[in-house]
Amino acid sequence: MSSSEFDPAQLKSFLQVHFGEGQLSLERVVGGQSNPTYFVDYAGRRMVLRKKPVGAVLRGAHAVDREYRVIAALATTDVPVPKPVLFHDASTPLGTPFYLMERLDGRVFHDCTLPDVRREERRSIYFAMADALARLHSIRPADVGLVDYGRAGNYFERQVHRWTRQLRESPGEKIAVLERVGEWLSIHLPQDDGQMSIAHGDFRMGNLIFHPERPEVIGILDWELSTLGHPLADVGFCCMSWHTSPDEYGGLIGCDLCQLGIPSQGEFLDHYFAHSGPSSPLLPFHLIFALFRFAVIFVGIGDRAIAGSASASDAAKVAPLAGRFAQRAAELIEGTRL
Repeated sequence: MSSSEFDPAQLKSFLQVHFGEGQLSLERVVGGQSNPTYFVDYAGRRMVLRKKPVGAVLRGAHAVDREYRVIAALATTDVPVPKPVLFHDASTPLGTPFYLMERLDGRVFHDCTLPDVRREERRSIYFAMADALARLHSIRPADVGLVDYGRAGNYFERQVHRWTRQLRESPGEKIAVLERVGEWLSIHLPQDDGQMSIAHGDFRMGNLIFHPERPEVIGILDWELSTLGHPLADVGFCCMSWHTSPDEYGGLIGCDLCQLGIPSQGEFLDHYFAHSGPSSPLLPFHLIFALFRFAVIFVGIGDRAIAGSASASDAAKVAPLAGRFAQRAAELIEGTRL
């Protein structure tokens, strides 16, 4: 039992108040660049703890309160989320706010080629991912008490402004190609079509838990970027894998998709749109925006690594991917990947 961020005895005392006497088992979850995450077993409960990291963070980032709110709202729907347990908004006893949710037993895939999965199952896993995303986008925010979870209208305009501002606020070395991509996005904003849904904000293979044996999503994780937004933002983010390479956070460029049994981006989109209802088509803008936003997230990871407050030990190695993703976005602008 160990934690580099807080005293486990303080957590045990907190849990004792809420759940009675019990033994505590605490394990830091390795991987991930966001909010520090722990497996917590206590008094017969198997839970996951997510907390805001210590130190300075970008404005609006690491919003564990929003994560908990959306999970709690969706727990009553058919959208697969872990069951919420409790949210604690004070800085004591763990130094920052945190929440607890149930721990799900299943499979998490960080490599989009799915090397540990049978070839005949890979296609179904990708389509299960599309199903889960379509299910999320079919929820009406007002029906689950999330009508005020974000602002309506001009989603991409506001998002481009937000992430461009965060890029400018970064104290790190500037990435010229990334700044040019941001400028291109601000000039090529699509007309607002009025579509709005609960947008996850980071919907991709590595943030899903699949059933231990079936190609079925049983849990969507990491909701800190969620808001009310345009569904195609999530779709574009989910499609980044087809526009990045295996050494760029586990992408698919250069892989033989047919041999692997993995659907093309077009097949994935056809499956999503067949289950999501009426929608505008996915445009190059949406993919470029997704790559830009992820690149800015990598910039933030690099800043936290320099400051010593990164959530993962490999943050310094991951941070250079900001330039790689910016270059992928620039290639899309130039039409080399479309």
